[in-house]
Amino acid sequence: MITIDNLHKSFGKLQVLSGVSLDFGRPGIYAILGPNGSGKTTLIKSILGMSIPDKGQIRFQGEDIRGRWDYRRQIDYLPQIARFPDNLRVSELLDMIQDIRGEKPQALGRLIEMFGLQPFLDKRLGNLSGGTRQKVNLVQAFMYDSPVLILDEPTSGLDPVALIRLKALLLEEKAKGKLLLATTHIMNFVEEMADEVVFLLEGRIHFRGSVDSLKREYRENNLERAIARILQGEQGFSANGHSQEAARMARSYEL
Repeated sequence: MITIDNLHKSFGKLQVLSGVSLDFGRPGIYAILGPNGSGKTTLIKSILGMSIPDKGQIRFQGEDIRGRWDYRRQIDYLPQIARFPDNLRVSELLDMIQDIRGEKPQALGRLIEMFGLQPFLDKRLGNLSGGTRQKVNLVQAFMYDSPVLILDEPTSGLDPVALIRLKALLLEEKAKGKLLLATTHIMNFVEEMADEVVFLLEGRIHFRGSVDSLKREYRENNLERAIARILQGEQGFSANGHSQEAARMARSYEL
């Protein structure tokens, strides 16, 4: 569905992506991991056409996305921070999204019920708690039946019931043959949900494979500990002077 070939992106002198190549050709749930500043957000924005690479190519269903926008109608996106207009009511936001898309959503009523948003439909978004805003964010991301979903920190602020329902929803979407890309810092979510892990470090792919293969490679039974070994330099850094940088990245990764 999505093929990324030798992607490079810099902001001034800062090299954010350095030759990233990935092929997401099969349906499933892929976790894109990495410490803050590793290039995750830039990679997502590049796929969405929000950031233009300096070099390389992204193909969606076999076609180059450069200079195009129509392919994005087949991608639903959950941003990390739900920056909705505070003065809008929840129902007004959902109506606005329908107006922009120009089509009726396939699953709106079910999603509103699933995440318990009925009592909040007439509430202004600025008056909602962070967890309720995230539920609104989830509803807008899943309300259309697109073949690809990109989810940036989907579990942020969710209560246990909403988290269980989100996991069930992700498995439903996967069963439909969809491609789901998710960034997250919650390792037990990755262990439970991800078919494959892509770990970015300093703008490069440091690891790609299943959770079990990552743990085997770093000789750990726990995913958090395997990630910590990457950041502390067991195989990811040379031993000469990188321990302080590894510690900084480990803190940023919230291990």
